[in-house]
Amino acid sequence: MTSDETANPTTGDNANGTPNTTTENTENTGATNTAPTPETTEAATANASASATTPAQASAPTITPGVTTMHAWQVRENPGPIENEPLEWIEKPIPQPGPGQALIRILACGVCRTDLHVSEGDLPVHLPHVTPGHEVVGEIVALGADQGVDIHGQRVELRVGERVGVAWLRHTCGECDYCVSGKENLCRHSLYNGWDANGGYAEYMVAPDDYIYPLDGLLNSGYSLETAAPLMCAGIIGYRALKRTGLLDGVTFADIEAGRARERIAEIVGHRPALGLYGFGGSAHITAQVALALGMRVHVLTRGRDAQRLALNLGCASANDAYDQPDEPLDAAIIFAPVGAIVPPALEALRSGGVLSLAGIHMSDIPSLNYEQHLFHEKEIRSVESNTRRDGREFLAFAATHPIKIDAHPYPLDQAQKALQDLKAGAFTGAAVLRG
Repeated sequence: MTSDETANPTTGDNANGTPNTTTENTENTGATNTAPTPETTEAATANASASATTPAQASAPTITPGVTTMHAWQVRENPGPIENEPLEWIEKPIPQPGPGQALIRILACGVCRTDLHVSEGDLPVHLPHVTPGHEVVGEIVALGADQGVDIHGQRVELRVGERVGVAWLRHTCGECDYCVSGKENLCRHSLYNGWDANGGYAEYMVAPDDYIYPLDGLLNSGYSLETAAPLMCAGIIGYRALKRTGLLDGVTFADIEAGRARERIAEIVGHRPALGLYGFGGSAHITAQVALALGMRVHVLTRGRDAQRLALNLGCASANDAYDQPDEPLDAAIIFAPVGAIVPPALEALRSGGVLSLAGIHMSDIPSLNYEQHLFHEKEIRSVESNTRRDGREFLAFAATHPIKIDAHPYPLDQAQKALQDLKAGAFTGAAVLRG
């Protein structure tokens, strides 16, 4: 890693937060107006500039001549309730890409509940005054030395002008047992955009090449900037949570690409599986469509009549209140709402051998469970920690060939705080997206 505004890894403190009570829903300081030198870069300190690459190491940015600063949001010294406006709007130097990095002009950034947790202090501070945001769609405007991204085992060079996406996972060590066994999401030295490094609530950001997703193909398949942005986390994490239910065990991505997945899933499970989704916000409404495309019956349990109507309009079999029992026993369920109190009724709704997947990075306390009532008959609870790059590539390839309807609500970039307030209040269905 280079010193591009990135915090030091926190050993043992990864993408799962300390439980705390929340409600259901379905930059550094020292920012300056002083023009930076070509060597200026953002540092992982309280100040906004530090030495990075020389002009010979990076291609010239295709930004407006003479423009050296950008606008961004950053978390104040003391995070707190979003109603108290814990974010501040600043002007700061445009960061420069180091070796193996790209400078991205941000065209759209989805608003994720994790951004709310970072802003309110539900998650421990990793980088003081961090810029939130990790559902980024943008355009490469400069490349550092040694660029290239490993896609499906092949080296593919990035290029200036290419449209790309940036997600939550930013860095893993590549050497630990987890990384070498295909479980890089569990790496104890992982770093995350919008938490350990400055993210997408800004006009520009720097990201490592090998954690960038080329998006020209996806955007050419019919997605707009606003509808593509939520795919970068809400979509990818939802796909990971669906895989954690076990309903895709034995199904290869080749099966999905060849259109054999519906038959394979029904064959393995023994019937057309029933999936429950608790909470129906940005991630759940995408995951529902993936599950429906794979032949599952989807039952949504969430508060809010608008969210229930959206679920039914997307083709879900039923939509009821969060603490109701679904219309049929569930083979698996995913809890998207960060509410631990939902865990017991969700377990009761499972068939014998069913799996409950917990999709959130943060959840309020889970009440005590009764073994016979909630866990007997080989029921399982599985958490979800981040995602692998393989998850991201598979999901984005799926989305390019299986159109997903994104209920996107655009906000101007300078209204990010309002978007987070509306997210917390449940003021919209689907996903909010920031546009510059």
